[in-house]
Amino acid sequence: MCESNCFTLLRDPGSYRPDTIDLNTDKDAASYWFPCFRDLIAKFATQAAESQCQTDGTAIERAENFRKSYLKKLDEYQRKIENNATNNVVLGIRELLELNETQLRLFGFPDPWHQQKQLENTAAIAALKKRFEELDDIDDNALRWTELVRGVLAGNMFDWGAQAVTSILQQDSNFGLHAALDRIEKRPWLIDNLDAWLARMCGNVHKCALIFVDNSGVDVVLGILPFVRALLQRGTKVLLCANTEPSLNDVTSRELANLLDNCCTHCSVLEQAWQDQRLLVYANGQRGPCLDMRTLPTELCEAIQKHETDLLVIEGMGRALHTNLYAKFNCETLKLAVIKNKWLAEHLGGDTFAVICKYEGAS
Repeated sequence: MCESNCFTLLRDPGSYRPDTIDLNTDKDAASYWFPCFRDLIAKFATQAAESQCQTDGTAIERAENFRKSYLKKLDEYQRKIENNATNNVVLGIRELLELNETQLRLFGFPDPWHQQKQLENTAAIAALKKRFEELDDIDDNALRWTELVRGVLAGNMFDWGAQAVTSILQQDSNFGLHAALDRIEKRPWLIDNLDAWLARMCGNVHKCALIFVDNSGVDVVLGILPFVRALLQRGTKVLLCANTEPSLNDVTSRELANLLDNCCTHCSVLEQAWQDQRLLVYANGQRGPCLDMRTLPTELCEAIQKHETDLLVIEGMGRALHTNLYAKFNCETLKLAVIKNKWLAEHLGGDTFAVICKYEGAS
């Protein structure tokens, strides 16, 4: 891990804190999120059991042990808060989500969403060429970039870690990108810097964009890749960063590289950039769905410097909202997310499916 190179992007490394909310000090947040995670873990345990029950007779028992072990850890966190024994350490959503992955692996579930991710990737790839054609039919630059941003936001709806979306996906097997686009709230958004982003895209070409992606399937294939393609067409090199380890239905760097091999057959722009290494994939060093800029791999940190990265794009609730919402960077930054949690949306002044489109220029 790089303890110094990764900070080239951070405006003030000394004050960087990759947690938007501290459960140790925010009583309202703690009173919501602890019960919320108790419900989530029950669902995650069910998913874990189902992912292996056809091939391993111990799956159900191990999933129940995972659930009990996680809840025991959760109780320990709460007791520390109640006893004022937190020692001024921040407890964010990030740590509770990473604990989920740690406990899943402890009980033999390295990737409970593996099959679901494969199914969604296959379906999304089949629709990719048509999505490119839809975007290419938009002649106006501002309208096209608006639709590209909306596409990233709509893709971000496909998150099996968010109960509000899980309910939709379970009830409607035909829910796809266009249905998600219809769910995106009308502007002005909760945080709406889209106009500033559109104005910037009429200016000079960025040298290199660093993009931290989120979910498999519709999200990365139909949301992120069209956005990447548009940057490549402008002459910008793109570094795509995905999870090092599996987490929920988030795409991993290995899966993303395989996805690009398949997606390139549908697009000459992606294919040429992939061959010329103007489109590169890196692991982000994370084991959960959040993003701690202090733990980026050295290889990625060196690439950020080598390619003179001047645009940072952070997508999704875990990376752009639970972590890094208030982080300041030296380069231009675009943070995109749909808030799929009602409490968090209201906490920030919005409602379920409120949009974060936060663009900040270089310092």
